[in-house]
Amino acid sequence: MRIGELARKTDVPPRMLRYYEEQGLVTPRRLDNGYREYDEYLVDRVRKIRGLLDAGIPTRIIGAILPCLGQTSAIVVDDPDPGLRAMLVEQRDKMIERIAFLEQNRDALTRYIDAMDRAAATGD
Repeated sequence: MRIGELARKTDVPPRMLRYYEEQGLVTPRRLDNGYREYDEYLVDRVRKIRGLLDAGIPTRIIGAILPCLGQTSAIVVDDPDPGLRAMLVEQRDKMIERIAFLEQNRDALTRYIDAMDRAAATGD
């Protein structure tokens, strides 16, 4: 598929897809005419990258963990980098905090919606 189609399927602008390519996060094939050709599996990869970026994970860390994202079996690390581990722990902990915050906000919105529904039901 061409870059425009990948952009539509993933809701990621073409400019950002080119940035992902520059960072080594996606690798399209090049056709004889020089156009990029994106394989279907990249739709899922781009969505995962976007989700990690939205969660605050920098591209340098995404590049390190990207090969592990699609694995369902045990992950084997041949040469563990203590610095990378520390960054991953820090990012995971920040993500846990953001999830807790989002859950609190979701629950508050739900309570407010429920209150609105009760008010509407009694106002009939």
